[in-house]
Amino acid sequence: MQRVTIVGSGFAALTAIRTLRAQDRSVEITVVSPKAEFHYLPGSIWIPSGIRQPEDLIIPLKPFFTRMQVRHVAAQASGLTADGRLLKTSEGDIENDALIIASGGRFIKKLPGIEHAVTPCEGIPAAMKIGERLKAMESGAIAVGFAGNPKEPSAMRGGPMFEFLFGIDRQLRLEKRRNRFKLIFFTPAASPGQRLGPKAVAGLMREMERRDIETRLGHKMVEFTNSGVVTEGDAFDADLILFMPGMTGDRWFDNTELPRSPGGLIKADAQCRVEGLQRVYVAGDSGSFPGPEWMPKQAHMADLQAVAAAKNLLADFNGETPKETFKVELLCIVDSQTSGMLVARTTKHNIVIPNMAIFHWLKRFFEWWYLRRYR
Repeated sequence: MQRVTIVGSGFAALTAIRTLRAQDRSVEITVVSPKAEFHYLPGSIWIPSGIRQPEDLIIPLKPFFTRMQVRHVAAQASGLTADGRLLKTSEGDIENDALIIASGGRFIKKLPGIEHAVTPCEGIPAAMKIGERLKAMESGAIAVGFAGNPKEPSAMRGGPMFEFLFGIDRQLRLEKRRNRFKLIFFTPAASPGQRLGPKAVAGLMREMERRDIETRLGHKMVEFTNSGVVTEGDAFDADLILFMPGMTGDRWFDNTELPRSPGGLIKADAQCRVEGLQRVYVAGDSGSFPGPEWMPKQAHMADLQAVAAAKNLLADFNGETPKETFKVELLCIVDSQTSGMLVARTTKHNIVIPNMAIFHWLKRFFEWWYLRRYR
């Protein structure tokens, strides 16, 4: 029996499991992650407003693992030896005949004073903290921004920050206290949202102007303080700072000989194969893949890569040449609690449809549809 080990239990990992099982019931699958849980982070944008509670977004995976005949090891990956055949973990070594790395990345938190900022995509507790802070504030300035990894253009996640920004604006208006707050959007990019496409950039800037959101653009970050943000071209007060840094590779990669990109991610080819290692694949935020600079780090892209990785792994087992590739596609709804902007981008098209209430409800429906297979 062929043994497959998957590191992680997020979007890419779970999609890889479903793809493997749909095509081969005989392989032995072991999943290594700290908990047998799936945290649906796209829904965390609704936690500060109370539209979602943590228990709505934390899905216990034991029933899914049982259905998929998966063995779960509650552990942290810590290293990799024997050309990828031996995964080291906090609970001991695990041998494999093939490996899929889907443990995600980590945020670069080197900026001085970053402890004064909340990083929303770090998890559900961060979204809860934002909600608590908003409830405690009677007035003040709220600054929302993001940056990238200068050595890895694709290793950034700016989309959710627009959603938190617009969502907070809408929440304050519904609570009839928006007039007591100043909202500021900041980023080192002179034209934010480029990864969403030129049409989206114009739409986002118009939306900020319509909502009376100030912008501070095009200046490199210097530091955060307990009372504001400092850039090379400006400094401004903020009582609450939400900031998404650029991303790099998971910390356990440093204890391996995995090939790394300049930005610290695992180098892979168009078939999601890790360079120089046999039957070692990567999907999602952990990997650096060939393709356009705007290739997104988002759940949809991770799913597409995971399908390719799983199919190619099985081809490897069968002695065939892995040929499956993934489509580079950005698809998202920039939500603002009661409406949303639809953005789609491929190598050939860029579609942007302005705010409509139907897109908010479509995003909520998609969440239900996506999570039902794991509940």
